[in-house]
Amino acid sequence: MQNGVSGWYARLDRCLDNRQTQIEMWLDAWENSLRTHQPIAALLPENWPTLPANLLTDPGHVLDHLLARHDAESDGRSPRGAHPTPPRLADSIISSEMLEPTIQPKVKKQTTNMHLADLPPGFQKHIKKLNFPPSEEEVTLDENSLEAVQRSERTSSGIPLPFSDMSCGGGIFHARMLRKHSELFEGQSTDLCKEDTERLFRGFQLVDVDELVVRSTRKRLLLEAIRLGLVSLEGEQEGKLSRNLVETILEQNIVCSDTLQEDWPWDQAPRLIIANPPWLRIKDRFRGMEDGSQRRKDLSEKLRGLSNDDGPRFSTMRGNVNLYRLFIERGMQVLSTDGKMRIVAPDSLLREQSSHPLRKLLVEKHSWNEVWAIEEANLLFPGMTQGVAILGISSTPNGTESLNIIGPVTRSDLRRVGSGISSRVPSFSLTQEQWVQWARNTWAVPRLPRDQIERKSILKILDSMSQLPRLGDRDHWLATQEQTVKVRVGEIDQTAHSSSISSWDKAKSSRPFIRGVHFTEDETGRVYIRHPAFRKDIPSRANERQLAMWSGKTEVQTYGPRLACQAIVNAHQERRLRWAVIPKGCILGNSVNHIEMNQAILNRLTAAKGDLQKALEWMCGQLNQRNLDDWAKAWSANNNVNNYELEMLPLQLGLESGVEEAAQ
Repeated sequence: MQNGVSGWYARLDRCLDNRQTQIEMWLDAWENSLRTHQPIAALLPENWPTLPANLLTDPGHVLDHLLARHDAESDGRSPRGAHPTPPRLADSIISSEMLEPTIQPKVKKQTTNMHLADLPPGFQKHIKKLNFPPSEEEVTLDENSLEAVQRSERTSSGIPLPFSDMSCGGGIFHARMLRKHSELFEGQSTDLCKEDTERLFRGFQLVDVDELVVRSTRKRLLLEAIRLGLVSLEGEQEGKLSRNLVETILEQNIVCSDTLQEDWPWDQAPRLIIANPPWLRIKDRFRGMEDGSQRRKDLSEKLRGLSNDDGPRFSTMRGNVNLYRLFIERGMQVLSTDGKMRIVAPDSLLREQSSHPLRKLLVEKHSWNEVWAIEEANLLFPGMTQGVAILGISSTPNGTESLNIIGPVTRSDLRRVGSGISSRVPSFSLTQEQWVQWARNTWAVPRLPRDQIERKSILKILDSMSQLPRLGDRDHWLATQEQTVKVRVGEIDQTAHSSSISSWDKAKSSRPFIRGVHFTEDETGRVYIRHPAFRKDIPSRANERQLAMWSGKTEVQTYGPRLACQAIVNAHQERRLRWAVIPKGCILGNSVNHIEMNQAILNRLTAAKGDLQKALEWMCGQLNQRNLDDWAKAWSANNNVNNYELEMLPLQLGLESGVEEAAQ
């Protein structure tokens, strides 16, 4: 967390470890603060830690943190990894989905102190361009928008209705929307504001699976509205909704339900969904619980067995199923035919292989229009290493003609007005034809740099290299009739065989064990294996000497020389791809990937270069090309260099027609 307040929640846990009591006491103190006009810190129990100044101004954000920690603990996770949606990001997303208000703006008349005679003659003919139109002129309002307001399809302030969140947490998006709504009505008729605020509350649709979260969200939205002057604290007040009415509406429109497994609680489909669903794999739920394994199994089987009228409810359950994917698919099912959805998700969704079915669904069945790429997410979500993607999707069937990639977006680029993003952020329109050529129908979205020169270079590389055959293609020169080139993980799992891996001892006749740490570069950028079996300049306590010797079963297959690549990339490492030729007899750990080639492929390489070792070294040089590394960075999903990434590398060796050097 930012600004030095991260320890406050941990100190609170030490003096009061009951999360429900923490939340209830915080909400009570918030209401008393509104009632007595005292700072909330003065109304907290004396044994609570001193509230940092940064937490005084937004009591709703403190509630978001407490609920996020509650959610983490409910699943057996550490509360230290809980990351609620930052208000600044919520404001930006909300602004991007606002419609044009139907409120007559209160524009102050703009005047100038300049007299026409004071200006040079050449400027006098342009004087009208320096003046603003008089405030007396009314803005012409769109009739269709006014009719939509009367049908409760939107508010006068420009909010599409119904406005929903499938996994509301503390209701931050609706809370920030109330703030936006209040600001737009500043200086307007209080009766019009009261009428439109009721329309807004009746258009809310919030769901969560946790009863404590639901109760807290109802109270939070009520207190936010009171704080903004939209709802009376007690009794009846002119221009404000009564508290009893709003409590009744919130009771109906914020419900405890399972969005994934149950029917949508309302008859009317939402026109706008904004959500930050759980970033949690099913296999990571219920950790630490006695029956956790059985509960995970039951949940997975139940989700797979669910169906709608047109078939299975979830068509994207693949691999280690992450809940946010299911929420996205479910959101598209409940969205109205003219609806839009904004989803906060990890940016691995854009490139990882297991998210391919979801991307395919979004592109081919709906309209995936926009994505914001936030790579330095730790500046928004303190402590988070994962990048963030904001997806912009509409329910128009088969409507994805192009995807607008906006970013990389930084924290300072987020805006509370306009499109929600600074105009200086670069964007790129990826057409469907170009998309297919680059990503081979996986609908993966490349990572583009912000610098214009670097971006131009990467786009050129993507265009040119996408036309080359991929390493794992059946028509690649290395492929035979029996087998294509496959990339495999190292044969030894370091965790499962830890007792058979030890520090290097040259006196023992054991086999070299190669890990990712043994791949390194010299000053010229040449990649080589820095292992004590092959080099004598490694200090005795160096990391390369630790876990460098295999002393386990001798029946582990002995391989000849082979090509291998580091499988886990250090965040500070400039290169993503580090290929090297592994000498015969070495054992590879699971932090290393290697190319599996059958004897027919090896014979072909030997025939081309006269010697297998020379052929592998030559091919290693091709795989370590800078352009290929730039390509790999553009398609990287995370710090793991995945097998499927390597099999999709565009590589034309130049031996197809007997040429001895690779095509550049």
